[in-house]
Amino acid sequence: MSEYQRLVMAPAAPTLEILEGDIDGHLSVNMVEEPGRIDHKKQRYPTCIVWTPIPCLTWLFPFIGHMGIATTIGVIRDFAGPYYVSEDDMAFGVPTKYWQLKLDKVMAGNGKNLSQVWDTCVYEASEEYKNRMHNLFFDNCHSHVAMALNRMHYDNSNSYNMVKLCFLMLVHGKYVSVWGFVKTWLPFLIFASLVIGLVVAFTTT
Repeated sequence: MSEYQRLVMAPAAPTLEILEGDIDGHLSVNMVEEPGRIDHKKQRYPTCIVWTPIPCLTWLFPFIGHMGIATTIGVIRDFAGPYYVSEDDMAFGVPTKYWQLKLDKVMAGNGKNLSQVWDTCVYEASEEYKNRMHNLFFDNCHSHVAMALNRMHYDNSNSYNMVKLCFLMLVHGKYVSVWGFVKTWLPFLIFASLVIGLVVAFTTT
């Protein structure tokens, strides 16, 4: 059975009961799908956008890195190279940052199970990018994630792109650990310190 079949046939994600009172004081119950639990040790990030540094490039520009998107069970898919979308083997190493999205902001369901809609959109975007050449500047890992989000109209938007996702990850991303923070920023700080040191040395001689 393929990954797609396993995902769409899987039971719905856990739900949370929310009690709401109407004007007559009666209570009604709404069921809202909740994403799965994040497990850093097992590298499981359900409904998350994940990010990891790219050697050399991130050292110079720490806001630029490699991005992937995870299914509702936490399997990471990332556009890792020409005609290749990896599964649970993220290019450039394990994530250092993540941003967990909310299933109730998936707008393309039309009454369908939102978990299945999410997984279907991730699957379809991944299948599309298996047929694409990787271009660092125009069609890359960010573009793959953007296509998945646009297909599900996440947060009522279909205008996600590499620039927008780079900014959103910078704002909403959380570090997986202290080491994740160090791995992201230490090379840049070392490089910046060397540059500043050289500038000071040459200007004072």
